[in-house]
Amino acid sequence: MSEKLPETGREAALAPLLANGWQVTEGRDAIAKTFTFANFVTAFGWMTRAAIWAEKMNHHPEWSNVYKTVEVTLTTHDVGGLSDLDVKLARKMDALAG
Repeated sequence: MSEKLPETGREAALAPLLANGWQVTEGRDAIAKTFTFANFVTAFGWMTRAAIWAEKMNHHPEWSNVYKTVEVTLTTHDVGGLSDLDVKLARKMDALAG
């Protein structure tokens, strides 16, 4: 089971993600990012690849897709906020998006 990100390492863990377009979600312990792709097929293909990784990690995003845009929110419900799983999945999603 994951643990909530400790205050001491939190800034260092989130800094690269924030520099890459992720944002801390107001009002909750979560991060969010909007991914925009060339078209629906590309967006859906990315979601499929991300879903496979999420399943392997047993950590599933909150997300929605409208045409070529995918909005993602990551938090770990089991710990009531951000965990290392969110950081790892965010990095993987960024890598898959190229």
